[in-house]
This record gives sequence, C-alpha cells and structure tokens, in this order.
Amino acid sequence: MTLLEHFRELRQRVVKSAIAILIGASFGWIFYDRIINKLASPFCNLQSARTAHAQCGILYINGVLGPLNLQIKVALLVGIIVSAPIWIYQLWAFVAPGLHSREKKNSVIFIVCAIPFFAGGATLGYLILPTAVRVLMGFTPHSLTNLIRFDDYLDFVLRVILLFGAAFELPVFLVALNLAGVISGRAILKPWRFAVFGIALFTAMFTPTGDPLTMSLLAVPLVIFYLLAGGIAMLVDRRRDRAVS
Repeated sequence: MTLLEHFRELRQRVVKSAIAILIGASFGWIFYDRIINKLASPFCNLQSARTAHAQCGILYINGVLGPLNLQIKVALLVGIIVSAPIWIYQLWAFVAPGLHSREKKNSVIFIVCAIPFFAGGATLGYLILPTAVRVLMGFTPHSLTNLIRFDDYLDFVLRVILLFGAAFELPVFLVALNLAGVISGRAILKPWRFAVFGIALFTAMFTPTGDPLTMSLLAVPLVIFYLLAGGIAMLVDRRRDRAVS
C-alpha cells in the first residue's frame, strides 16, 4: 500500500471507531439519569435524598451550561467504554496487515485478554469507591458542610476506575512482551522482591486514599497477576526452547 492508501485506511478505521463511540454515547445520553445515580451511589443515594430532603455532602452542578456539559461528558465517556471492543479491533485491524501470522495470532490473544482484565479492574475500582469516599469524607470537620461539584466527583470516580483498570493490564503486557521475545520469564520473576516493592509503592502513590484496605485491594491482585504472568512466561520459554532444540 502507498502512503496515501495507508491514510485512507486510517481514516476509515477512525470513522468506524467514531461511529461506534457515538452509538455508545447515545445510550449514555438516553440512560443519563440512571448512570448518574449509579455513579453517585458510592457517595449517596440521590433518589432517597431527593424524597427525604436529605443532604449528602452536597453534590451540585455549577453554572447555566453545567448540566448540559455534564450530560455530554458522561455520554461520551459511556460511548468510549461501551465501544472499547470495536475501536480496539479497528486499531488492531489497521496494524495487522503489517504483522506476520504469528504476530497476528498474538495480537488477537492480547486484545481478547486485555478487555476482560480491564473490565475486572474497573469493576473492582468501582466496588471500593464507597470505602474510598467514606475515608476521604471522614476528614471533613463536623462543624462544616462539604460542597462537592459533581464534575470533580466524576473525575475522582473515573481516576479510581481507570487506575484499577489500567493496573490490571500488567500481566497482559508482561505475557505479550514475552510472546514477542522481548523479555524472558526468568527476567520477569528474578527481581520479584523489587517488583513487589514497586507494586506496593505504586498503590501507595496513586490510590486516591492512603488507607491499607484500598491499597491491599489493588496491590494483592497485582502481585498475584505478576507471579502468574511470570509463570506463564516460563512455560512459553520452555516450549520455545523445545521447538528450537
């Protein structure tokens, strides 16, 4: 393919990805109220708060255009998350023609594994949100009321979810690098003490709360996944050595 044909191919992939994101965003727009209630549930029950005239914090939206901007933001985020399998496939389909057959097979395995791992990490991040919010809100003095912009709260929720989702990609990347021949299983497992320390340091630095429970909920699965990835890489190395000999 010529350079111009590559650009045309890229444009087609981008257009298909954009259409998929817009379709996903339409669902985010339609079910906006349900999504907002679900995102706010770690902080407070908006429906019960509305009927009981209670105050949970208080979550609020600022400005005349605030509600519209928030709905557009939520809809686009939902579109990106829901359409992830499609735009990830489009990215792979653009790169795949330049790969060898074995690299294509490994790329498919990487995509198939990356999506559920990210989903699992994002789910775990959402499940620990009530604990994280409770710990952080506990620093508010009893004599004061905490006014929280929902935009800021949404950014906090997304940081937690994306942090856990991205962290759970660690074993997928390690195995993918091993399949590509970049790193061996022995090289992965040999510095295991430094790896465990690095994981603990990472969770301490980037988790939104410094409580041991939140850190453990992220660090323990990462250590297990790291060891499993190293074990799988060792098995792959043995099969590769047998094939060569």
